[in-house]
Amino acid sequence: MASEAPQQPPAAAAEERPAGGEEYNPGPVTKPRQAASVILLRGGGETLEVLLVKRTPKARFMGGVWVFPGGAIDANEGEGDAAERAAAIRELREEAGIVLADPEALVKFSRWITPVEVKTRFDTHFFLAHLPAGQEPRIDGEECVEQGWFTPAAALQAHRADEIALVFPTIKHLEQLAEFPSSEALLAHARDLVVEPVLPKVLVEGDSARVLLPGEPGY
Repeated sequence: MASEAPQQPPAAAAEERPAGGEEYNPGPVTKPRQAASVILLRGGGETLEVLLVKRTPKARFMGGVWVFPGGAIDANEGEGDAAERAAAIRELREEAGIVLADPEALVKFSRWITPVEVKTRFDTHFFLAHLPAGQEPRIDGEECVEQGWFTPAAALQAHRADEIALVFPTIKHLEQLAEFPSSEALLAHARDLVVEPVLPKVLVEGDSARVLLPGEPGY
């Protein structure tokens, strides 16, 4: 690590920040830690709602932010697709009290890697899953302190109204999800996806910083 004290990036719009208050990294690039997250769905063929949980404000990483349940892959879970699915199921159980019996029922949706310009980095594999029949979310009250079902559009509107705090990857996922009329339509689409990693880039321009996605001008 660089001996220089970490700095915060210049101020940016909330929806463009790379990781909700995470530190800008002026030194050597941090290797991302493998992680997994579950976008839990309900609504069937009628509508699409997703589960978001609020991380405790006491958390050092993304405190007070609303996220999809997820976290880092443990060393004993191994590597590769099986480890990603095992971690996704474990995190969903620990953070939201939902038990998924079959790892293969998870549908891989995306893979996001934290920008190299950020100190704390994750290589996160996002999965879709239906809410199992007869189960309801139940947060742990420690790592996660609130929960809510949202349509993607409602979650984005709540963020714009400063009712909930979201970070860049969650915003971008919700924008994608808002294009689908129902959870069944989303899952049908996702089953045919070829998932490629997304590595955003933080562009610092004078006193401001913004996040760019691959293919955008300036990336």
